[in-house]
Amino acid sequence: MSDPRHSATTPPARPIRWVGTQGFLVECASLEDVMAVHAHLTAHPERGQRQVMAAAATVLVTFTSQAAAEHAAPRVSTLTPDAGELTGGRIVEIPVVYDGEDLAEVGRLTGLGVDGVIRAHSEADWFAAFGGFAPGFMYCASEAAPFEAPRRSSPRTAVPAGAVAVAGAFSAVYPRTSPGGWQLLGHTTAALWDLGREQPALLQPGDRVRYVPVRPTASVTSGTDAAVEDTPADAAAGLPPVAGRRGVTVVDPGLLTLVQDLGRPGLGDLGVVASGAADRDAARQANRLVGNRSREAVLETVLGGLTLTAHGHQVMALAGAEAGGTITAADGATRRVPARTPFVVLDGQTLTVDEPAGGLRVYVGLRGGLDVPRVLGSRSTDTLSGLGPAPLAAGDRLARRVGPDARGAAGASAASPAAAGAPASEEAGVVLVGDPETSLRPMPAPGQVAVLRVVPGPRDDWFGAAGLERLFTQDWDVSQQTDRIGVRLTAPDGGAPLERVREGELKSEGAVRGALQVPPSGEPVLFLSDHPVTGGYPVIGVVARADLSLAAQLPPGARVRFVPHPRPGAETVVDSASPSEETPA
Repeated sequence: MSDPRHSATTPPARPIRWVGTQGFLVECASLEDVMAVHAHLTAHPERGQRQVMAAAATVLVTFTSQAAAEHAAPRVSTLTPDAGELTGGRIVEIPVVYDGEDLAEVGRLTGLGVDGVIRAHSEADWFAAFGGFAPGFMYCASEAAPFEAPRRSSPRTAVPAGAVAVAGAFSAVYPRTSPGGWQLLGHTTAALWDLGREQPALLQPGDRVRYVPVRPTASVTSGTDAAVEDTPADAAAGLPPVAGRRGVTVVDPGLLTLVQDLGRPGLGDLGVVASGAADRDAARQANRLVGNRSREAVLETVLGGLTLTAHGHQVMALAGAEAGGTITAADGATRRVPARTPFVVLDGQTLTVDEPAGGLRVYVGLRGGLDVPRVLGSRSTDTLSGLGPAPLAAGDRLARRVGPDARGAAGASAASPAAAGAPASEEAGVVLVGDPETSLRPMPAPGQVAVLRVVPGPRDDWFGAAGLERLFTQDWDVSQQTDRIGVRLTAPDGGAPLERVREGELKSEGAVRGALQVPPSGEPVLFLSDHPVTGGYPVIGVVARADLSLAAQLPPGARVRFVPHPRPGAETVVDSASPSEETPA
């Protein structure tokens, strides 16, 4: 391969595959072309461009609207990148102790032997091609691959942080302990991801990478995991001191309660998904009800049970799943509070969120927002990468934010219901401080059917017409395997999973919220907010953006009926039967 940073060679037109209504995959002829297109769109973004993310053979481009995506698609398909845009890569040296568990096996598979693998790996001219999998994980390629090594037949459940590994023609370093099927050659103390740095990722696309062999020492062998994982990310996951400040204390976190806002978009190249509230419409409504800006942090709790004690009078509201709550006073007296109506919880009183009658996730808004540290610009908890605050536990105390960007009663002087903002009224002993809002949509309950619109593609051709027909003509059961990463769907009694009509494996490519990724089992996984930024299984369709909040409210035991939604930009869509590049398993 010629130097991908200096070549402007591109095909006359690149196929475009739509990914939902507001994004598309650009199919590139080579990794060289991937990097050139990525660099061009990074330097010269299209109108409304939200994110551009490179992968092995494609570039994922997403936009703020369907109109912006449709306008950009034909322009991106035929653009000619500027060769000079890839000249700024740094040279990054990574010290490696070559003591990996798979080193001898890679030597056997390649015929190079242990010494030959070490020499070939350390002398190759590697460059950082694209990110994915986890924050700081960077796929490194070489202009002339020194060797190719297949993935392990059985992935490890835990690859240690700092492991230096290879798979196919790529090399990478695991930034944190995580599952993985790459072959391990050694380990490094270099911190691939460190939130204490101005730029947390050690490697950026286009950087030159040199793996430098070093001898094992006590400091290397004893501190690998700590050196990579014990970073300010762990400190940032804690809660700030709040003694004497107004806010709430967690008495019972329920099944799972997290701090969420609207996420941290635009960092996919670093392996960081946007995350944020699973039901963003409900998070916005909870903030609107208490008088906050839409981006303030709220609490996202699953299936009720969350109990909070107020410190100072607090204006709060519940949105999302169909659930009210109970306020309990110090003397044990209880009062009911409705959903989607702002109310006051007096100093020392507790609020308990009900189990929802429909839906899965309830959002608790607190006037002024929550004073939680930002990580990469967001207060959200990302359950896949571990970024952001840890899941709440009994005894955690959350302060109300005070600052110029918190509206309403964010100031610490709000000491009475009247000072909290809107005119107060009393209803059944509960102080309400605003008008109620209606439910944003009917919430699905176990046994009920939710209808989601799906845009076919980008890889519906892996399942053919029969696969799409099965997707749209049978209902799918929501399994117990449901979390913020995704919803695993199963075929109903009398139904059948999806079947591929193509062999081989798809090269990893960018993934989006709402994607229906289909593993070999044939049972789709509907990606939610904490999905991986790249995936290697074909995506048969993507849930329309307007239905993503409903998808986040699917409880186990509910059913899903998919209905087709038209692709945008029909004139730029590659024929569904057209070939796409495969890579061996």
